[in-house]
Amino acid sequence: YVLRHPLGVAGLISPWNLPLYLLTWKIAPAIAAGNTVICKPSEFTSMTAFMLGEILTEAGLPKGVCNIILGRGEPAGRVLVEHPGVPIISFTGGTATGAKIQAGAASHFKKISLELGGKNAAIVLKDADLKKVIPPILRSSFLNQGEICLCTSKILVQEEVFEDFCEVFAEATKHLIVGDPRMEKTFMGPLISEAHLEKVSSLVENARKENGKILVGGERSALPPPFNKGFFYSPTVIKDLTNCSEVHQTEIFGPVVSINPFKYPHDAVKMANNTPYGLSASVWTNDL
Repeated sequence: YVLRHPLGVAGLISPWNLPLYLLTWKIAPAIAAGNTVICKPSEFTSMTAFMLGEILTEAGLPKGVCNIILGRGEPAGRVLVEHPGVPIISFTGGTATGAKIQAGAASHFKKISLELGGKNAAIVLKDADLKKVIPPILRSSFLNQGEICLCTSKILVQEEVFEDFCEVFAEATKHLIVGDPRMEKTFMGPLISEAHLEKVSSLVENARKENGKILVGGERSALPPPFNKGFFYSPTVIKDLTNCSEVHQTEIFGPVVSINPFKYPHDAVKMANNTPYGLSASVWTNDL
């Protein structure tokens, strides 16, 4: 028999990058299963969660069914994770934080759902039509400033079409518009914070030190006031990095992708898996 019954109070911890989408994604099934929920959104997106709470109240959701607490991971998130009255935790966010949550919840044998970091590869085989391949890979690399756990982070291209791919992809990247998020033609807005901007910048600088070739970007975006004070970073494409490069081994979570050649498909699989992260990948070919 498979028995489905509510567990009680579900602790839902959501990240800042897709604040409404990922929080509602957790709330709806938890309530549908008969649980009440306590939500702890990222401290960077508190207002989104607060407004959602107002909408749920206006919609007639009974008091106490969906509870939203605002604050940092320490202490708000930690108390939620360690509280014996919260038997299930759902968390989406960074891998290091996920490890802390798993450790904090272990003594109570809680049920835990963790969606953590990714280092996602796009593998382009020599038979692929580059005109059809490049637009979706470009979108998957830089959508939401690369601040999505499923964004393409490293592109692996078969040797026969590697140089052609680099040239066309770099040229297409140059045409992405960075600026005012309110404008319809804008493709990329600012990064979430100054600290995150510094992280992305430092990883690109490390790539330069490791003799990586910056094909496009590699710097803060030069924008007119008032956006010159924002945390805007140009979409960046890097090649000629080794598999041991920090850029290849770290989840950047920003508008930075690397491109590397491979000879045989099994080499591409090894390169895609040569990272502490997993999550997603794509293969681009006309030969299914």
